[in-house]
Amino acid sequence: MNIREYLRHNKLLCDGAFGTYFNSMDIDMLPERANTEAPDTVRAIHGEYIKNGAGLIRTNTFASCRKVLNCNEDELKANILSALDCAKSASEGKAFIACDIGPDCIEDAYLIADTFIDAGADIILFETFADIAPILPVIKHIKSRKSDVFIITQFCVNQYGYTEAGISASSVMHMCAENEYIDAAGFNCGVGPAHLLNILKDIALPKDKFITALPNASYPSVVQDRTVYLDNINYFSDIMSRVSYYADIVGGCCGTNPKHIKALKDNIDFSAGHIGAELKNSSLKPSGNISEDNRRGAFFKGNEGRKLIAVELDPPKDGDISALMETANYLKTRNVDVITFADSPSGRTRADSVLMSIKVANETGIKVMPHICCRDKNAIAIGSHVLGAYINGIRNFLVITGDPVPNTSRDNVKGVFNFDSVRLMQYLKIMNDESFSEDRLCYGGAINYARANIEIEIGRIRQKTEAGAEFFLTQPVYDDKDIEALRYIRQNIERPMLVGIMPLVSLRNANFIKNELTGINVPDWAIKRFSQDMTKEEARLAGVSIAEETMAKTEDFADGYYFTIPFNRLATAKALIK
Repeated sequence: MNIREYLRHNKLLCDGAFGTYFNSMDIDMLPERANTEAPDTVRAIHGEYIKNGAGLIRTNTFASCRKVLNCNEDELKANILSALDCAKSASEGKAFIACDIGPDCIEDAYLIADTFIDAGADIILFETFADIAPILPVIKHIKSRKSDVFIITQFCVNQYGYTEAGISASSVMHMCAENEYIDAAGFNCGVGPAHLLNILKDIALPKDKFITALPNASYPSVVQDRTVYLDNINYFSDIMSRVSYYADIVGGCCGTNPKHIKALKDNIDFSAGHIGAELKNSSLKPSGNISEDNRRGAFFKGNEGRKLIAVELDPPKDGDISALMETANYLKTRNVDVITFADSPSGRTRADSVLMSIKVANETGIKVMPHICCRDKNAIAIGSHVLGAYINGIRNFLVITGDPVPNTSRDNVKGVFNFDSVRLMQYLKIMNDESFSEDRLCYGGAINYARANIEIEIGRIRQKTEAGAEFFLTQPVYDDKDIEALRYIRQNIERPMLVGIMPLVSLRNANFIKNELTGINVPDWAIKRFSQDMTKEEARLAGVSIAEETMAKTEDFADGYYFTIPFNRLATAKALIK
């Protein structure tokens, strides 16, 4: 009987952790190295789990990859084949065998999967992943090689139900439900049994996938430089008896051992059939229908049909906001749709974009839009940042990956980049669906018209659109070639596009932008409009003149303009708005 047929009529007890149990034996060796260096130990551990009731064991290959084992391709294949042989000889047909692939192994995933398939694998398990995206092409490849391989995908979430990539448990299950190649999906590691129970109770589970639940024994503590888990077998099995209502496959992850599995065997009814027939919360339809009332915060709502105007002001690098507030108060009187604030551009410290937005909104009443970049904050900090902004009435955001930290600062300052712009948008989409469905965030992205292959940029824009982006702003544009690129992009996207306009202010400024700012092309003819002996006013007028010419050249396709006001100068703002 294959695993599909078995699971239609029975729940299945999986083993517990291999790695933490192996490490508890004080063997001075990476667990995966034991596949070739201590195979008897590997067989013995599998045997203990099977003896205590496990009907499904995982090969000892969670971290079997060239990066971790520091080996070549042939050595990796030998390690994987030995691991599979150990599992087979320990099982003797008494347990199903899942060939295990962990997130460290994603770069070698095709090689590992092919090795397993060539050796006759029937079940391949991807576990402890933070995102489904890296798994999908590998799964498709596996199914193309052997269509009846049973694919299990398991994700690691924290106690609040989010992965390290900021994806919610609900969204992960929805994505698995939509994938035709996945047979079973669920969660392992990251959380203890009680938190996993709460997560499973609160999310929608798909009827047509088998569900897995393999939590940690508890949350770890460090005692004398060793990671220790609570000896809580009775508690673990008691909670897991309730978890089993929501899952077809139950077992354990870090901190669990054969005694935990024995307790589950004695405490759970494994004769029940597939839970999909019983669950009432099985409709995976994300809330996402955006009515006009729910978009009352969008800066362009009610202004469709005319050119939209967004104006970027620089958050200060000191405590002086007089020029900024003067310009902001002027813009309020001139039908500007939104004022936007950069998030420490070029990796140099500026006043926080969200806090600056809140102050300007409170004092002027104009709509504001902070930039949120991925450079400086991890998933937790960005989520907190957005939630704080939301509580203070901010609904519009520009989502960007962000400039890297300057080379001169990298010894002391490190970029985070927990997300890129697409993944951060996906995270905001989840927040909209799960937390802000009645009054949603409105966010958009940037367009890089200078990319060598413009079709790649269009593809990325479509990814952002799928992730919920409702508008796009471009880098400042000067060159006719770049204007034509933007015209072509606009013909191939479905969202409003505001063309970037940033007046040059001097010969030095023009040369700096031309030579120092990646992705912005300043043509020679624009440089020649300036000279060393110009007055500041003459140079300002020259820059405004170039900006006006660009606006005229883009009027036929631009949905609006995204003005960047150098140094927050009121005179420049007045000229552009006029």
